[in-house]
Amino acid sequence: MLRKVVTETIRLSFILLFVYTAASKFIDYENFRAVIGQSPLITRFAPVLAIVVPVAEIVIALLLVIPRYRRVGLYASFAVMTLFTVYIVVLLTLSEKIPCSCGGVISQMSWTQHLYFNIVFMLLALLGMWLYTKQPDDHPSSSELIHV
Repeated sequence: MLRKVVTETIRLSFILLFVYTAASKFIDYENFRAVIGQSPLITRFAPVLAIVVPVAEIVIALLLVIPRYRRVGLYASFAVMTLFTVYIVVLLTLSEKIPCSCGGVISQMSWTQHLYFNIVFMLLALLGMWLYTKQPDDHPSSSELIHV
């Protein structure tokens, strides 16, 4: 029971995070595109990333909604959060002034807070993946069938 509650909480947290951030990016699309265009690492990819990132966030949220694809959604959540986290670490290492292209309330965080936020969500994704793969088997074992 606890496993299911924790897994559902993680799944719903990611759905909320990705839908919220994608919606924020689409609502303020021109600003989002302009800000990622100022990033020293991704300037030339900004027009494409301005569409791909929020669309990917929506797709991952949908994967987490559909029962058959929840595991894939958790893996995708971990992958995206890892990419975002590595991006932040690289920017913090290479650049003094870094524009934040995040959406909504998240854009109000300092880069250190944002880094910790991402790490927490990476760990939540790992926990969700682990819990999802450790689901109890609903089928009786062959020894249980023999001793009927």
